[in-house]
Amino acid sequence: MSLNRQEKAVVIEEVAAEIAKAQSIVIAEYRGLDVASVTVLRKTARESGVYLRVLKNTLVRRAVSGTPFEGMSEQLTGPLIYGISTDPVSAAKVLAGFAKSNEKLVLKGGALPNNVLNLEGVKALATMPSRDELLSKLLGTMQAPIAQFVRTLNEVPTKFARGLAAVRDQKQAA
Repeated sequence: MSLNRQEKAVVIEEVAAEIAKAQSIVIAEYRGLDVASVTVLRKTARESGVYLRVLKNTLVRRAVSGTPFEGMSEQLTGPLIYGISTDPVSAAKVLAGFAKSNEKLVLKGGALPNNVLNLEGVKALATMPSRDELLSKLLGTMQAPIAQFVRTLNEVPTKFARGLAAVRDQKQAA
């Protein structure tokens, strides 16, 4: 089913709006995937906040022209599925994770703003912690000194109470 000029313009606008918010785009070849597998992939992507869509390469070339992702136009060949996300690692994690369990999905490359990624770059991006993981680690690091300080302050009355209990037990035994 081919799209007319107006429908193509709508698709280009939609994709361009997603790309304007994006921090990463990952592309993969989906040749040979059955509908059930693609449905599972879409569900996983939706849960991770990744915009996942099969698009015509010419429409994507038009959508990325004039954006920081313009350099990836050379990678757009063959039947591709596009993962676009606002979190730099989400799309890479979703597609790389699915590619591990399904050999018919082949990662091709991707892009960060003003930086084109090859296959190794996408795999390296997929192994990085997400923004939420990094924020939770930062919060834990920031809380550690305060928590230790509170435990130290709490130790003084606890030792005093233990000392009084020991003196009491000693006097009762005598």
